[in-house]
Formats: sequence, structure tokens, C-alpha cells
Amino acid sequence: MSFIEDLKNINPKTPGSWPIPIKLVALASLLFAIVVVGALFDWQDEWSKLSVIQEQESKLKDAYLAKKKQAVNLDLIKKQLIDTQQAFGALLKQLPTKSEMAALLTDINQAGLGRGLLFDLFRPGNEVSTGVFTEQPITIRVTGAYDDLGKFASDISMMPRIVTLNEISVSPNSTGQLTMDAIAKTYRYLDEEELSAQKKPAGAKK
Repeated sequence: MSFIEDLKNINPKTPGSWPIPIKLVALASLLFAIVVVGALFDWQDEWSKLSVIQEQESKLKDAYLAKKKQAVNLDLIKKQLIDTQQAFGALLKQLPTKSEMAALLTDINQAGLGRGLLFDLFRPGNEVSTGVFTEQPITIRVTGAYDDLGKFASDISMMPRIVTLNEISVSPNSTGQLTMDAIAKTYRYLDEEELSAQKKPAGAKK
């Protein structure tokens, strides 16, 4: 009789009468089940710890990737900051200091005279504070030929210091030439003393 037939004919209520092969298989299965159940209960805490460790590992990987991305961006931001500071420094060099303002006004006047223009009006106005800068308006009226007026405006724009022409109006006069009215504006950076004075509350003693 084959093992399969013996297995079909066994009586679960009388294991003592089972054939030897069936008894051996049953005993082996029982031992295997006991080992598996014991392992499940014994390793349950270890599996829980493993799950926690795996979760922590995943979080650490995400944190590492985030920090790595920040580090890459930080280098880029530092470079952009350096470039911005250099560009800002270059712009500041184009702004006259307080002591250079008088010389700049003379340069503007000379630029017009050098083009053969006649100054009917050259009147510096009061400085206007715009935070860390001041704006110096200069009302001008010059008379001359069309080409000379254009060259004068070009000379102003080419000055090493920042000077702009605003509110420009050109009209012919009785001599056959043109008269240009404009407001030239230049800017300067406030020095440390002026910045400190701005920060003091009104009425504070020096």
C-alpha cells in the first residue's frame, strides 16, 4: 500500500495505530509547527525593532538628501551674494562722495561749455534723502545748436559718475537756435556720520 493510500485510511482518533511513515511525518510536522510558532513569538520584538530601524533609516536618507540639496544651493547662493556685492560695489564707485559733489557740478557745467552751449540757468537744488542715498537735482537751461545739445546729453550719460537728465524740453528761440530745459540728477551714498544721524530719533542730542 502506498503512502498516499495509508494517509487516506488513517483514523485521526487512533494515532497509535498509524503506520510508521505516517507517524514520522506527523511528528516532524508537529515539531516544525512548534518551532515556527515559538520563533514568531520570540522574534516578534526583534521584527518590531527592525521595522522601527528601517523607518528611521528611510527618514535619515530623506534628511541626508535634503541637507545635501541645501548644501548645493548654499554654494550657489554664496556665489550669487558675492556677485551681487561686487556689482553693488561697482555701482557705489559711480556715486560721488559728499566732497566730490562740487567737482561733479563743475564737470557738468564744463561739459556744456565744451560743446559751445550757453548756460542761461544752472541752479543746484536741495538734496533729497532717499534712504541710504541722496538725490541732487540741478535745474539747467542751455542754448545751442541741435547737434551740440545732443552731444552734451551724450557727454552727461558717459560721465564716470551717475548723472541723468530728466524732464527735458527743447524749443526754438529768437536767435534760430534751440533752448533745452532739463533737470539733471546725480546721486551720492550717505557717509557713516550721515547714516548715524538718520538713525537718531528726532530731538536727540548729538
